[in-house]
Amino acid sequence: MQFSEKMLETREDLIRRGHDVFVSKFASAMTGKTDEEKEVMKLDQKYNQDAIREFWHLMQGADAVLALNYDKHDIKNYIGGNTLMEIGFAHVLNQKIFLLNPIPEMPHYKTEIEAVRPIVIHGDLSLVK
Repeated sequence: MQFSEKMLETREDLIRRGHDVFVSKFASAMTGKTDEEKEVMKLDQKYNQDAIREFWHLMQGADAVLALNYDKHDIKNYIGGNTLMEIGFAHVLNQKIFLLNPIPEMPHYKTEIEAVRPIVIHGDLSLVK
């Protein structure tokens, strides 16, 4: 959600390419906010608005998930806890898992990401199929 602006741009790009795309209903509220404001909003969405379950419901019937793993917290291609859960959901639902950028060097859960065999598209949205 930290990259909600990029998420919404990517959604539009994928729609232009002929894909049906969904994002969390919470994404648009994040646009134009500072990182600090987004952090406060994310906590409220998780604790008070059931954001994790909301995304789980959106994922039902989908073919794939695309994780937009940009650099964050001085970690190249960062994947946060919620995104890791969404990757896990996609794996359990037998959906394709795409990563915009390579798997991050995050020793606490790099092997879990590798185990679901994501398709790394190196920023090329034309590879989402």
